[in-house]
Amino acid sequence: MKNFEKKARAYALKNALAYDGKARIGSVISALFNEGLKKGDVKKYSGGINKIVAEVNKLSFDSQKKEFEKLKEIVSVREGREGLPELPGAKKGKVIMRFAPSASGPLHIGHAMTASISFLFVKEYGGKFYIRIEDTNPENIYPAAYKMIEKESNWLFDKTAKFVIQSDRIPVYYKYAQALIKKNAAYVCTCPAEEFRKFVKSKKNCPCRKFSVKENLERWKKMLGKDKEGFNEGGAVLRFKSGNSMKDKNPAMRDFPLARINLTKHPRQGKKYRVWPLMNLAVAADDIEQKMTHVIRGKDHRDNALRQKLIHKSLGKKSPWTGFLGRMKFKDMELSTTKMRKAIEDGKYSGWDDPALPTLASLKKIGYHPSAFWKFAEHIGISEKDKVIEKKEFFTLLDHFNKI
Repeated sequence: MKNFEKKARAYALKNALAYDGKARIGSVISALFNEGLKKGDVKKYSGGINKIVAEVNKLSFDSQKKEFEKLKEIVSVREGREGLPELPGAKKGKVIMRFAPSASGPLHIGHAMTASISFLFVKEYGGKFYIRIEDTNPENIYPAAYKMIEKESNWLFDKTAKFVIQSDRIPVYYKYAQALIKKNAAYVCTCPAEEFRKFVKSKKNCPCRKFSVKENLERWKKMLGKDKEGFNEGGAVLRFKSGNSMKDKNPAMRDFPLARINLTKHPRQGKKYRVWPLMNLAVAADDIEQKMTHVIRGKDHRDNALRQKLIHKSLGKKSPWTGFLGRMKFKDMELSTTKMRKAIEDGKYSGWDDPALPTLASLKKIGYHPSAFWKFAEHIGISEKDKVIEKKEFFTLLDHFNKI
């Protein structure tokens, strides 16, 4: 890398001036990537960058300004992002964000990378950060995950997060389901699943769409089992009524499901409920109840974000600002907690904190600090670009951020 020391010092000075005289190594590295620094060379140059940043941080603010004036010409107009990007519409002390893991297993590095950016925004602006455990699918729950997620989140987010468990809030979702029915924005569908898929494909209205609000309220009552002739499991689904017809150009928006009957015993709630909200109803209701202002999620949830926006609009509520993250795909590392769990049960690993696993329990035990994930997430920022990364490359960067 040409003129490494000069460029590193210029960016360190620029960053220091932006942050009250204290440059951040991660931000300097981020800027140097646009000057030709390769990810594979971070380890090689990190010692020099550390030294330069330490020297710059010892200077007075006035000295930093004077020196930067001499070097500012070599700072590229394409420099990397320094610190967090601006959060649209954010107000100091009033940012409310969330991270919503499922109760299917403990947290791993994928969760940490996605959640840390939201946590950092709340930390930066001030407000509330929720950990919302999604467990409204009784068939996909690992009971030990509740305590593991809470413990790992307290470690990763400095014990600042407020915990919410969705299965404890079923009456809230019932309230919103009924409100949508009363606004003629939802209906109870009794068509077989295969038949309904044909309606979606052909853009034809389901016959159940024509029922009145009164009839749908009665059908909802039957779904809940409060009628002697209640529906059986699979016999009825609560659907969102997408506009005046099923002709939305996006098939995912055509009368999507909101709640279903599921008689599987829930690990936390037992047999207390027979109707379970699906993700879009539960998430839309929670975002309203918890006054969510901003949401950052994987771009694979773009359709879900649109569905939730439709629900909010039907209820006369404002949707939170939503940003999307590209997928980080690891070439040689398995992140499926289901597969990890099976491997543990088969004796391949000693437990969730086995050093060979990419779980937070494991990385904490090895000696990683929460700030390493924060700095890595800040380095990536909000980008919809998918990233393919090898395990070795990832941990080289994480190791670097763990030292600064």
